[in-house]
Amino acid sequence: MTPYEIFLKLAALNAAGIPAALATVTGTSGSTPRGAGAKMIVCADGTIYGSVGGGCGENRARSAALRSLLATRAPELLEISLDDDIGTKGGDVCGGKMWIFVEPFPPGGGSRG
Repeated sequence: MTPYEIFLKLAALNAAGIPAALATVTGTSGSTPRGAGAKMIVCADGTIYGSVGGGCGENRARSAALRSLLATRAPELLEISLDDDIGTKGGDVCGGKMWIFVEPFPPGGGSRG
């Protein structure tokens, strides 16, 4: 999804009263599946739109998004190392690092704190 499509979808979800969080790659180091600016929406029911790269990084972003929606209601900055599994997965990981900012968007723009 393009950034434009992501923001249209986020607006549509908000208008429909569906809680969602936006995960955005803010920076990378080394080899990563997606670059800065990649975006993913995670809805409270676990539905995902877009991608921040797949694999363990995307799973951690999804978990943080759900946490921000259902528990903390606060934004979170993740630092994700993509070399944790080198050697145990046959070298099928990128080996870099990603920083992902996760921000909850409750329906109607309600309080996050």
